[in-house]
Amino acid sequence: MSETAPDAVAAAKRLFARSCEFVAGAQTLDQIPTLSLPEIAFVGRSNAGKSSLINALTGRSALARVSHTPGRTRQINFFQLGDTLTLVDLPGYSFAKVSKALAAQWQRLIFDYLRGRPNLKRVILLVDARRGIMDVDDEAMSLLDQAAVSYLVVLTKADKLTAPERDAARTRTGFALRTHVAAYPDVLVTSSLTADGVDLLRCHIAALAG
Repeated sequence: MSETAPDAVAAAKRLFARSCEFVAGAQTLDQIPTLSLPEIAFVGRSNAGKSSLINALTGRSALARVSHTPGRTRQINFFQLGDTLTLVDLPGYSFAKVSKALAAQWQRLIFDYLRGRPNLKRVILLVDARRGIMDVDDEAMSLLDQAAVSYLVVLTKADKLTAPERDAARTRTGFALRTHVAAYPDVLVTSSLTADGVDLLRCHIAALAG
């Protein structure tokens, strides 16, 4: 993803500096609120760094709960960013330490939401840069393709890699996206720890907010 103009970065920072309030949490499809603002949803394999990245984007330390236990986020959480945008924190779609039946229930909730949300502008699909796209990520991407839901793949935890390793991870991921029709054609590399790529992601989201 190319560099962004300074004025666009400043505008995106102003957007994400607005109040960001918890609106609702949903554990079943009928609990999902009817909202009118554009929505950006964050999804990824459990422990891919989703909560940390949401906190980094909004400049808050505990908006989305950070846990070292995969699968800790067990509901869809909605946050309203000013009067402009809704951020949606989806449960991780692979759970190593919960029953298969419960994991399947959560996954159905996620994908029922994705298929039936007309104001959903884009899904931000997070992939741990150290591990790359795994089978469960590829499966999630295929479901997003089938649902015609546009998604941007964001590599996380880039601070754990050297610069050549980051470039290689971006290249491998971009190559993998060629077979996925709903994937945004670029890959963003981020680190919640160092804030690398965070401004670019803010700009990407701000543009979708209109």
